[in-house]
Amino acid sequence: MSNRPSPLRRRFVQGTLAALTLATPLLMPVIAAAQDKVLHLYSARHYPGDEVIYDTFTRTTGIAIKRVDSDDAGIVARLRAEGAASPADVVLLVDAARMAAADAQGLFRPIRSAKLDAAIPPELRAARTPEGVTWTGFSTRARVIVYDPLRVKAEDVATYEQLADPKLKGLLCTRSGSHPYNLSLFATVIERMGDEKGQAWLNGLVANMARPPKGGDTDQIRAVASGECGVALTNSYYLARLVKSDKPEDRTVIERVRVVFPNQATTGTHINIAGAAVARHTKNLDAAVQFMEFLASPFAQDYFANGNNEYPAARGVKIDNPALKAIGGDAFKRETIPLAVVAKNLPKVQQMLDRAGYK
Repeated sequence: MSNRPSPLRRRFVQGTLAALTLATPLLMPVIAAAQDKVLHLYSARHYPGDEVIYDTFTRTTGIAIKRVDSDDAGIVARLRAEGAASPADVVLLVDAARMAAADAQGLFRPIRSAKLDAAIPPELRAARTPEGVTWTGFSTRARVIVYDPLRVKAEDVATYEQLADPKLKGLLCTRSGSHPYNLSLFATVIERMGDEKGQAWLNGLVANMARPPKGGDTDQIRAVASGECGVALTNSYYLARLVKSDKPEDRTVIERVRVVFPNQATTGTHINIAGAAVARHTKNLDAAVQFMEFLASPFAQDYFANGNNEYPAARGVKIDNPALKAIGGDAFKRETIPLAVVAKNLPKVQQMLDRAGYK
């Protein structure tokens, strides 16, 4: 028996191929739409809880997330090098000063979103322009003061301003003054004090140093516990990490230090953010805005904040984090100066730090 197809079958196959050929242009938009369901995310956040956010977003929307991980500086450098060819749709960074610096380089695209306007307070976002808002904070952390109760009284470190008081001479420890965490705080305080008083305040901080600035925030906490310093600045989540630690040496550190949320009787404690922005050259604007809005949802806020022991940014969202409760909870008075205003002060504050000799 011959294996050659019958004339009837040959005509059927030929007709089917011809039909598919003719239909290909009609199918292309469908194929392209399926291929477009990918969000390119450049992230400086590396926390397990964030994976839950990404997976849930994909299951909910059908939009896959392709992620590039780096630190803030690496992401900014990559965006600049890629230019208009960048595949990035959304950018996640971990400090308002860094967000503002990237924004100033034209790396973000303004967006309009009623959902984000309703969820996130304006002081935690970039300044609004006619085109929209560039970056948005999605979690917050407090810049707090830790002190040694055997050497320092709580009432002597109740405000940021008191850190320059001569009675603390030889007791203060901080990381570099030019680090974004400190820059954002200093720019906030100087926005309130004015340049002349602000310069005198920075000079006073330098005069009170126990040693030249070095290390990170956790190093400052440990230095207070060891007796090298009497008082130091740190972000709240570094304390919470030590509270959660099972290491005996970390437990000892927490037992040795006390914490103050500064300026509770006046202007409130300085708040910084981790946030996101739509990349300037996104090829997928709708998905990028959809992802930004998802980050403001109560579900995502819980994971976004808890992943790094931070506080939610969205209005009305509460989280249950025992480590944050242990260091004072979230019912503290917050500074309300918009971070966008603070960001404009950063170049000036860096010059003031240089004049003060604050390394």
